[in-house]
Amino acid sequence: MSERVIGPNTYVTVDYELRDEDGDMLEASADEGGEPIRYVHGYGMLVPGLEAALAGLREGDEREVVVPADAGYGEYDEGLLLEVGRDELPDPKGVKVGDEFIAESPDGDEIAMSVVEIGDKEVVVDANHPLAGMTLRYQVRVLGVRDATEDEIEHAAAQLDEAHEHVHGPDCDHQHEPVQLGKSKQLN
Repeated sequence: MSERVIGPNTYVTVDYELRDEDGDMLEASADEGGEPIRYVHGYGMLVPGLEAALAGLREGDEREVVVPADAGYGEYDEGLLLEVGRDELPDPKGVKVGDEFIAESPDGDEIAMSVVEIGDKEVVVDANHPLAGMTLRYQVRVLGVRDATEDEIEHAAAQLDEAHEHVHGPDCDHQHEPVQLGKSKQLN
């Protein structure tokens, strides 16, 4: 067992189970096709609440980590329900509720969306992350902690830079043109 603790620039491998706030299983590394989480700590590669909770753990440590929505995938935003012309979809005639697709904004950003309502000429899509608004319960077991290689650190830093190009919060220090993918659907 390594004495190395999870901290900046460590390469971490974690087995996990992810459950919703009611305890229902959402996914696990032991699922068919699943695998442990592997990441370089300190580069925002995980949801903030989980990454923060892993700091200081060692190989072999196990924890339950409860991540509220604001430290996970964010609060559910009704403003991300959009009306899109049915003819703008990849398969306008075959579209059904639950279909998922990737839309490209005018500035080239890719946004995952799912169809939530279908009309004759327009479709309502949801651009929220599927786990937005949810409290997440992780059961984690640290499988390994080691110093990250220079290549792993460079890759993590590049992913962080790329994420910054797509996610801009209140501390963002530069201007952006607004992007309109469709009309906001106001639901009561």
